[in-house]
Amino acid sequence: MPVFQYDPPERFVAGTVGQPGERTFFLQAAGGGRITSVVLEKAQVAALAERIEELLDEVRQRFGEQAGDVVTPDAVDDAPLEQPIEEDFRVGTLALAWDAEAARVIIEAQQVEEPGADEELAGEEIEVFAEEAPPTRDVLRVHLTPGAARAFADRAMRVVAAGRPNCPLCGQPLDPGGHVCPRQNGYKPHVF
Repeated sequence: MPVFQYDPPERFVAGTVGQPGERTFFLQAAGGGRITSVVLEKAQVAALAERIEELLDEVRQRFGEQAGDVVTPDAVDDAPLEQPIEEDFRVGTLALAWDAEAARVIIEAQQVEEPGADEELAGEEIEVFAEEAPPTRDVLRVHLTPGAARAFADRAMRVVAAGRPNCPLCGQPLDPGGHVCPRQNGYKPHVF
């Protein structure tokens, strides 16, 4: 299975397709005349953005200010995903690392293991950041400067937050027509 490597990418963003409540989340890397688009869950996008911020804060504490750690206006990318979007694979495992020699954040997204795929590999430990992809998985690996990583995390959090508003009582997402709130014992007021 291939490793889609971008060191560095011309563009690396999180984005969505669809209406709130029915959105599909993507990570999209572009560079060298190619585009890789992988599907993942909303919670994975949020967790990745949070962990990138935590990693960069820890790097700043341990090693001091890194060159390019500040998000510059030209690093902000609010453009939509590149079209046409062709799903390369669905993400199962995400990994995050700091390369101190290159002063880069490395993000790796591995394909979800297909049920029944190679029974002898079942239960084996997943190896991340290996030179070659596991035989049953595709891998997207992206190397980002600290500033680009912060810009990615900022956009990812905005993409996650752009979904449906939450119910003020139970915190569950509200559908356009409302929802049956467990805090109101399922009562949904009728509008006459």
